[in-house]
Amino acid sequence: MSESRPIALVTGAARRVGAAIATRLHGAGFDLALHYRHSKAGAADLAAQLNGQRADSAWLLAGDLAAIDGPARIAEAFLARSSRCDLLVHNASSFYPTAMGDVDAKAWDDLLGSNLRGPFFLTQALLPALRLRGGAVVNLIDIHAERPLAEYPVYSIAKAGLAMLTRSLARELAPEIRVNGVAPGAILWPEDPDDTWGKQQQAILRRVPLGRTGTPEDIADAVFYLASAPYVTGQILAVDGGRSVVM
Repeated sequence: MSESRPIALVTGAARRVGAAIATRLHGAGFDLALHYRHSKAGAADLAAQLNGQRADSAWLLAGDLAAIDGPARIAEAFLARSSRCDLLVHNASSFYPTAMGDVDAKAWDDLLGSNLRGPFFLTQALLPALRLRGGAVVNLIDIHAERPLAEYPVYSIAKAGLAMLTRSLARELAPEIRVNGVAPGAILWPEDPDDTWGKQQQAILRRVPLGRTGTPEDIADAVFYLASAPYVTGQILAVDGGRSVVM
């Protein structure tokens, strides 16, 4: 890691939106800690790509944010490589339906753990590193933190909690650390073997004023804006093609 370049930790960085965020930050001059849970091959491929562009600029962190000791272990591994963290991006997320009447403690702990508990305790564990140079935190929330997604009550609850975490920590950690959020709309369709979401795509897009899906790069640009906006904190930026104004 270079002492002159900022360092970012991106959770869930191996694939999809997380990989786009990591790539955008790397292009802006950040060195990166790429966190993954199961997607080791994807994370390794991304690290190799980024290190090919700039040597020794990306490295891997494995860990389960939903596990009780997961955030502490991830923070410990990060701090073994760097005493400072200029940007912490909470992108990792579990997402699946939970029908009322069938929700068990395992699903509750997984969805709340990855989407809310993990971000809180990882942020807390990295506070000294974030404070060293006035770092920032960006949380990936969801437009359904404001309007619950049918058949996904536990996920919606978790993301609503993450929205409040964003606002609460913006207050608690100011003025040293800024905390903001990005709330994506229809960006990438969930990976769904039953194609449930595929069947709903046109109906969903009819409710998006811009009439199309966004791209992972749209989210990455929003994250970079919030990472580099020195007078913005406690804000949640919807990147949804206008859907949240007609939901």
